[in-house]
Amino acid sequence: MPEEKAAPKKKPQTESNILPLVFTQWFKNKGWELRDYQRKILEQSIKQTAGRKRKTYNTTLLIAPTGAGKTLSGFLPSLVELAQSPQQGLHTLYISPLKALTQDIHRNLLQPIEEMDLPITAETRTGDTPSHKRQRQRKKPPNLLLTTPESLMLMLSYADADKLFGKLKRVIIDETHSLVANKRGDFLSLALARLSVLSPEMKRVGLSATVAYPETLGAWLAGTEGTANIISVKAGEKPKVEMLQSENRMPFGGFMARYAITDIYKAIEDAKTTLVFVNTRAQSELIFQMLWEHNTAALPIALYHGSLSKEQRRKTEAMMSSGLLRAVVCTSALELGIDWGDVDKVIQVGAPKGVSRLLQRIGRSNHRLDEPSEALLVPANRFEALECQAAINAINKGELDGDAPQPGALDIIPQFIVNCLCSNADTPDTLYEQILLASPYQGLDKSDFEKLWQFALDGGSALNAYERYQRLMQNEDGTFSPANRRVIQRHRQNIGTIVEAGRLKVKRIRRGNQGKIIGEVEEYFAQQLTPGDTFYFAGEVLKYEAIRDMQLHARPAKAKEPKIPSYSGGQMPLSTYLADGVRAILANPKSWRKLPAQVREWLNLQQQFSQLPEPEKVLVEQFPFRNVNHTLYYTFEGRKANQTLGMLVTRRMEKIGIKPLSFSVTDYGLSISAVKQITDTQLQQLFQPDILGDELQDWMLQAPMLKRSFRQVAVVSGLTEQRYHASQKTMKQVTFSTDLIYDTLREHDPDHILLAVARADAERELLDLQRLANLLIRFVDKTTLVNLEKVSPMAIPIVLNMRSEQIKGAGAQAILEQADLYAEAENMLDEVRALLS
Repeated sequence: MPEEKAAPKKKPQTESNILPLVFTQWFKNKGWELRDYQRKILEQSIKQTAGRKRKTYNTTLLIAPTGAGKTLSGFLPSLVELAQSPQQGLHTLYISPLKALTQDIHRNLLQPIEEMDLPITAETRTGDTPSHKRQRQRKKPPNLLLTTPESLMLMLSYADADKLFGKLKRVIIDETHSLVANKRGDFLSLALARLSVLSPEMKRVGLSATVAYPETLGAWLAGTEGTANIISVKAGEKPKVEMLQSENRMPFGGFMARYAITDIYKAIEDAKTTLVFVNTRAQSELIFQMLWEHNTAALPIALYHGSLSKEQRRKTEAMMSSGLLRAVVCTSALELGIDWGDVDKVIQVGAPKGVSRLLQRIGRSNHRLDEPSEALLVPANRFEALECQAAINAINKGELDGDAPQPGALDIIPQFIVNCLCSNADTPDTLYEQILLASPYQGLDKSDFEKLWQFALDGGSALNAYERYQRLMQNEDGTFSPANRRVIQRHRQNIGTIVEAGRLKVKRIRRGNQGKIIGEVEEYFAQQLTPGDTFYFAGEVLKYEAIRDMQLHARPAKAKEPKIPSYSGGQMPLSTYLADGVRAILANPKSWRKLPAQVREWLNLQQQFSQLPEPEKVLVEQFPFRNVNHTLYYTFEGRKANQTLGMLVTRRMEKIGIKPLSFSVTDYGLSISAVKQITDTQLQQLFQPDILGDELQDWMLQAPMLKRSFRQVAVVSGLTEQRYHASQKTMKQVTFSTDLIYDTLREHDPDHILLAVARADAERELLDLQRLANLLIRFVDKTTLVNLEKVSPMAIPIVLNMRSEQIKGAGAQAILEQADLYAEAENMLDEVRALLS
């Protein structure tokens, strides 16, 4: 670890006077020197420096590239303090967004502690921790506790939380950027606010590698303190990122990248160790199977995603750490923080969807600052090739993207209220003041809080007659407490913001009914299976037998057409930044030389046959296809925004007599089929911001998505629960319960706060309404309508709609069906060539 040059000082700090001797010797034995930013963090942790005053911060945000010793830097002040002044009890809390990352950091943290023989204890506390160990940790906590946001909130719900956290000196939040602008981040911010009350002297340290807006992230981390000491480490060598230039024919649409499997396998063969990232769990199962079909050299290749069992994941982690694997096919479950220094190549299969996300994945390889990380991007189709090139351009410019923080989600507030009162009795005013300490909630209106408090108390006017919703009771001193032990038990079993689809454990049967749990599939997928059906899971083919005791029993088998489990929540939105990057590429033909040859030909044919989308206009093409008229809007605004636009535009088309029939969407465009063609005048009527008025209101009231959104809100707020005692409710049970409550509230209490929260959630999460509004405002009266006699080259993948994030049918059958679509797409392009010639 080469030392970075620090600014000249009158009295420079040296390692010998800022680090204890045992640390200096340990660094020396490793061949390392204390880096400048590590020295800054250590200095910041010292409250006073002899002979001078200095500004101190309660919050520090360290932004450093992977391989820069970020995690050690975060822990270093705690290790030094505990080495110099050993203490009993909890000193430092480390919070990670992933259980796997917690285990990985624990493993790496034990190394310096053991090698320096420090009097420091360090343990993990996650959902996987045995109950006896959890109880012991509360009575005799370690000095360093590594946990997750959910486990932290659970610990805060106990009566002894003030004793457990009373001596807490520091909290370290790893991968901080991943916790901003989402409900889980809001949830953590409330937990941090509670910690700051229990331990006013606590310092906050945020660690992150890819940050687009450091000041914004620092403010989120600091809470009411407002400012953070931001330490940015200059990145090392820029990563070497290339796009696959395959000799095979790249498809127009689809998501599987089957055309490139031989290229991917060759890249794995040529590297020592490779991480193959994909965007969904279903895709990981399929890519893994396709790689094994090509694995002529019998390379050790593993599979890793969040639905595999803990034992399966731990086994893969251990093999990877020991250098026993050549490749791992993985999802976002491995993109945060797990450090395997021997990984020398990252392959991203499918579009990256965001620059920061891609850099985070690339950062899993080559932890040496003086050498570039290597990555290969494998687009699944031609539009994705444009997206990949836009990401490469951004990386070369050193630019990032990211979501801006939003106001805190209100459905978490009742959960937080109950959580605090499970620990000790309190008043609404005191809790309101605590909530305001969390950055996302600093603008929380008192009247909204009072409505949320009333819901937490008794469910509100429409529900307060039911004992189930009488959760709180008032004590003689005016404080409130949980009404009974059942309320506390229900709450603790359902802490968190992750609303799971109904899941069944997959039990792999070997003999008789003996076997082991290897992971989970979602309930609706299991309901589609009949005895004898086969499916891919955990890297092999299993044959379904039956569902017993909420477990799906299956045996290893061979089959030609196994199904592929599909999972909800797999969609990743195309970032606005990358969308603009794609528009810029299309508008600059000189930049096309970097694209694969067949993509360049595709764009040239588009330019000759129709037009290319311009950066400041929306191209709209109209053509006959399959005996109906198609109108295609090139929006580049992501699937959710396009889905919403399709719903609204077709409603307005009905009103003005165009008679729409159906529509399909991709990340890049919206295709609508109709009986009649549209005119330029009608296009101006359709593509207007006022479409978000009456059409949106009418549609949302009739659409099932409000009930879907309410279901999520109901679980997070505690209106219903996913788990009670040892049982897990099926999604059918949860849906029936929440739909019934939704209809009751709509009829008897239409102003209920949770209905408003569900509406706001639907607009943000399901409809991407803000992004659609920005699109309509930006391009109002800036559309270009082009009438064509045939489908244009760029329209082919959108009208055929070959891209789907969730795979519903049989795996092999889906491949055959897409092959037919590819053949049809090639025929359509041949027709364009013939017309141009």
